[in-house]
Amino acid sequence: MDIALDKVCEIILRARAVDVKEGDTDPASGSNPIDDANVDTLAASSDDLTEEELREMIRGLNEDERANLIALVYVGRGDMEPEEWPEAVRLARERQAAGSIATDEWLLGIPNLADLLDEGLAAMGRSCA
Repeated sequence: MDIALDKVCEIILRARAVDVKEGDTDPASGSNPIDDANVDTLAASSDDLTEEELREMIRGLNEDERANLIALVYVGRGDMEPEEWPEAVRLARERQAAGSIATDEWLLGIPNLADLLDEGLAAMGRSCA
């Protein structure tokens, strides 16, 4: 892999933080957070930088690292086997070259991104643990 394990682990951590966010569940309730069991704690808000920070982190990767991240998704969701890693990276580079959608947009459009990256790492014999 041409991406550092610690970078992948940080992306997984941030993706999990984005995945747990949900829409507004208690709009302008005006109540005390303690009284309403903190239902707003996991609600996404316009001033929440979690997703934007993840996007910036992905955009900050070089082309090879982004291709490796995409290849990990391919392996994690079972599209490719670990033995097919070079082919997975090649396909990821082709996807990037097509440029139909930015890598950060594509990755963040995957609802279980963190799980797929984690599973991809495990299939490749690596782990964040």
